[in-house]
Amino acid sequence: MIESAVSPSPGRDLMGRDLPDGLLAVRAAEGDEDAFAVLVQRHSRSLLALARCMLGNAQDAEEAVQDAFVSAWRRLPEYHHSAEFRTWMYRITVNRCLTVRRRRPPPLSLDTVAEPATDDAWSQPARSAEQDAATAALSRALAELDAGQRICWILREVQGLPYKEIAHVTRTSEQTVRGRLFRARRSLQEAMSPWR
Repeated sequence: MIESAVSPSPGRDLMGRDLPDGLLAVRAAEGDEDAFAVLVQRHSRSLLALARCMLGNAQDAEEAVQDAFVSAWRRLPEYHHSAEFRTWMYRITVNRCLTVRRRRPPPLSLDTVAEPATDDAWSQPARSAEQDAATAALSRALAELDAGQRICWILREVQGLPYKEIAHVTRTSEQTVRGRLFRARRSLQEAMSPWR
């Protein structure tokens, strides 16, 4: 688990849980592992959710977030507080997820995957199957968006980040973020119209 990768020293309490991220980042940059452990604990859940949305796989997401935190620990002296620590971590995590996606082999066609045999065709309720199919359709529709649109959509709709912060994470303008979100929403609405 991510929290166990950076845990406080034995016998020490995580003093500083109430401190702002900026101060914890300064302490961590000076070598305070406990301060960094608080940051990891504070932000790992939202970063995991982001990575799961981008990668579609919990194991890949956990590895990407762990790599992002390791990278952040190494790069803390470079962190100049021009953005919030959370925004900085989102940027590192997004970049790591994009790298993982580029290195992945292309997905198999559904025609090449055998359908699992079932003993009882009625073992799964129809509603559950329909919900699974809709979720799969949304995943496919998200995967078909270009990377910029997908990242903006996930950061806004799943993570709830404001436009300004998304612009900082993606290193674009707020206007670009709004345009990407508009196109992403329109594409997803078209793709999901059979499920309404």
